[in-house]
Amino acid sequence: MAWLLAVSLLARAAITADVMALTMYVVLGLNRSYAAAGGVAAAMTLGMALGGPLIGRMIDSRGARIVLLVTVVLQVVFWLSVPILPYAILLGAAFVAGLLMVPAQSVTRQAIAAMTTAAQRRAAFALESVQGELSYMVGPPIVILFATKVSPVAVASGVGAAIVAGGVGIALLNPPLRADGEVDADTVGRPRRREWLGPGMIAVLVMGFGTTMLLSGTDLAIVATLQQAGQVSWAAIVVAVYGLASIIGGLVYGALSRPLPTWLLLGLLGLATIPAGLAHDWRWLCVAGAGAGLLTAPTLSAVADAMSRLAPASVRGEATGLQSSALSAGFALGSPIVGMSIDVSVPAAGFAVAGLAGLAAALTGCLLSPRSLARTRSPLSDLSLAEASDLDPPGPAPLR
Repeated sequence: MAWLLAVSLLARAAITADVMALTMYVVLGLNRSYAAAGGVAAAMTLGMALGGPLIGRMIDSRGARIVLLVTVVLQVVFWLSVPILPYAILLGAAFVAGLLMVPAQSVTRQAIAAMTTAAQRRAAFALESVQGELSYMVGPPIVILFATKVSPVAVASGVGAAIVAGGVGIALLNPPLRADGEVDADTVGRPRRREWLGPGMIAVLVMGFGTTMLLSGTDLAIVATLQQAGQVSWAAIVVAVYGLASIIGGLVYGALSRPLPTWLLLGLLGLATIPAGLAHDWRWLCVAGAGAGLLTAPTLSAVADAMSRLAPASVRGEATGLQSSALSAGFALGSPIVGMSIDVSVPAAGFAVAGLAGLAAALTGCLLSPRSLARTRSPLSDLSLAEASDLDPPGPAPLR
């Protein structure tokens, strides 16, 4: 597990920074506008959102190693080609590269579900969410620094090399994706999607979407608030405090003896985000960011944990891919929606819209989760209802 998380961190940090690397290359290397750079970034993000279920289904049927190696080869071709591609072709190539991105996060989450017991799983996913925060804190800042000080072409090549190295490393580790006693789809046949994609699973996807939409919008609202105050140079400090608080929150949540419902964590995160709009100084934004950050990693880990417990083992790859797509969609939509609210109002509205998006997703999860688990859970899943109970509101335990 330690080696898997270490190698996965390399891959995830690079994948987190790939959009930024392409943005800096288009702006500084091709001397094009930020709008043009946004087009390439959007193409790759859209590809990653659409490719999650496709890659997951391939993992279910072919295994992780062969899928990792195939995607690694494609990434080698793409990143080596970036410096010589015209802009129009780069747009299409970025979409394909996103569609077949190395599934480091998906494989890691499936391996965690297979390599841990039910009692260990929440702590393991908390570590995985902390890993995600480290990726966001390390990857993009390094790309920006080296792109401006060294060369955007060299940075793009370096990001591609890190993605390839991480993918090859995970393929060499070849972590198990099925626990002892769990069966592959080839053994029992794939269950029909309607048998496992019920209200409980939809609730998890909605809450994942709402979480990343909130986080994406919060980042933009922080920059807008500091720009209005003439303190935009402090944005990196505020974001760093937010990330550090998230890491602390994830570690604390992983050590708790009892989990909290996913919808409750997301609802608290939404409530903690809205008051940040009252801050008009970088110091108070740090305080507000620390309060919301403490709930960020726990919420993300609870989403991943719930997904692993609800998904039948034979379709866990596809389910994890759907989760990745929901997270990517939330990131993609959060910034423009919050940005529009800031444009027509004030920066404080950005925090309000982001927080309300989280609250709406939490309410949806609360309404869908309690009554759906016992009714819609697939008989092909090898997990007990009690293992999925973190989606339920506090109250009597569900019948087994």
